[in-house]
Amino acid sequence: MLCGMDDAALRATYGRDPLERAIAHVEAHAFEPISLASLAGVAGLSPYHFARAFAARFGLTPMAFVRARRLGLAAKALRGADPPSLVNLAFDTGFESQEGFTRAFKRAFGVSPGRYRRDRQAAPPKETTIMSIAPPRLSMTAAPVRKARFRVAGVSGVFDETTRSQIPALWPRLIERLPLTGQVGDDASFGVCWAAEGTEGCFHYLAAVPISADAPIPDGLEVKDVPAQTYLVFRQETDGSPLHPQMQAAVREIWGERLPNSGCRLSSGPDIEAYPPGFEPDRPSHVEWWIPIES
Repeated sequence: MLCGMDDAALRATYGRDPLERAIAHVEAHAFEPISLASLAGVAGLSPYHFARAFAARFGLTPMAFVRARRLGLAAKALRGADPPSLVNLAFDTGFESQEGFTRAFKRAFGVSPGRYRRDRQAAPPKETTIMSIAPPRLSMTAAPVRKARFRVAGVSGVFDETTRSQIPALWPRLIERLPLTGQVGDDASFGVCWAAEGTEGCFHYLAAVPISADAPIPDGLEVKDVPAQTYLVFRQETDGSPLHPQMQAAVREIWGERLPNSGCRLSSGPDIEAYPPGFEPDRPSHVEWWIPIES
């Protein structure tokens, strides 16, 4: 545990990696109030970008990681020379009652905290682990790219990092409506992501195709105007294997490595996944990631 390390020390120790700084902050302040917004602030990212990158890189949401670490540290405290009372430990770990803490502890470790404290022969709980993701085949344009304003229409939903696996289900609903009246371009399609206001950690995802500015709004679909914006553009080569892990790997590298080292500041515009004409997820192809930055 890194108790006593302040945020300046965290930055000095973990440098430009925003996600490692956030994890170190949890370790140093595990029993203090922690929110998604505060962790995003430590990382220097918006809550939306931070939650997205954290889950892609480590396999669980930021607040799920906080809860898991608190429970792990609580288990260590119960085996200490002077273990705290269960009610005090429950409040320290952010639970509103001892009952809630006991239920969560038992779900995590298969035994109640009281029994774990008494039974010194019980095996200690395993540390929180993170998943390993194969590196993506990712390249970046030599310079930021300015894209003109455009309009898209499609099928949308609001997700968080625990439900984002449902996003692919939007695409068949869009495809069955194509072509749209006023659809333009060469059959390219876009995944448009932006933060959901007032719902911490949630985001909108729109599976969409471009339409002309004067096209009628399709019944039952959402229309969004994407403003003119400067982007860092990444090209990811896909290999025909399951697409979702490949996309996770790209998010991990883009937000965890490329952006912190780019010297660019993210803007509040939507992130874009740009799919080429004829894209099929189970065949080798490519995807472009357009990440909005301040120009």
